[in-house]
Amino acid sequence: MNLSGPELIGYLASALVVTALTMTSVVRLRMFSLAGSITFGIYGTLIGSPPIIITNTAIAIINIWFLRKEFAGGSEHGIDLGVSHIRADSPFLHDFVAFHLDDIHRFQPNFTIPQGGDAVTLLLTRDGLPAGMVIGRRIGTTLKIDLDYVLSPYRDSRLGRWLYSEGSDVFRADGYTTLSTSGSSETHRKYLESVGFKPTSEQSAGAPDIFQLQI
Repeated sequence: MNLSGPELIGYLASALVVTALTMTSVVRLRMFSLAGSITFGIYGTLIGSPPIIITNTAIAIINIWFLRKEFAGGSEHGIDLGVSHIRADSPFLHDFVAFHLDDIHRFQPNFTIPQGGDAVTLLLTRDGLPAGMVIGRRIGTTLKIDLDYVLSPYRDSRLGRWLYSEGSDVFRADGYTTLSTSGSSETHRKYLESVGFKPTSEQSAGAPDIFQLQI
C-alpha cells in the first residue's frame, strides 16, 4: 500500500491522539494531545479541509492554555494547590498509602507504613482533591521525611516544587528550619534536587544519600 505524504501525516496525528488517551499524567496527556492537534492541523492544511484546521487549532489553543497553568502552578494561575495536616492514625491515610504502596516502592523502596501515632503526616491536595502525601518524623527543628509521594496524574506538574517553595509555610508554622530525607533511588534523587534539596556530606557506605533543604 502506497501512502501519500498527507496520509502519513494523518496517521501520525491519529497515533498521537490515541497515545494521549493512554497517559495517566495530566501534563503528558495535554502534551501528546497538543502534538496531535498540531499534526492534524497540518494534515487539514495539506488536504484543504477548513473544519479540520479550525477544530484542531481550537484544541491546540485549549491544550496550551491548560499546560501553561500546569507548569506555572498556584492559585493565581487557576490551580488550587494545598497542604494540610492529617492524623497519623487516620484510616484514610493508611488506606491511601496501602493502595498506592507498589507505586510508592518504585521511587522509595524502603518505605513502610508507619505503625505508631507519632508520625508527622501531611495531605497534599489539588483543586480540593487528594493528590499526594508527606510522612515524616520530628527531630528537634528538623523534619525527617520518610515519604514524599504524588499521584501519577499530577507527577509532572509543579506540586512538589510548590510545596517546598510557596507552600513551605506549613513547615515553618510548625517550627521546622530544616527538611531532611534520603534519596533511595536515582529517580527520587533527581526529584529531590529538582525541588531544591541538596546532598549532604553525612553519607555512609551502602546507605542512601542524605538530602537537606533549609526553609
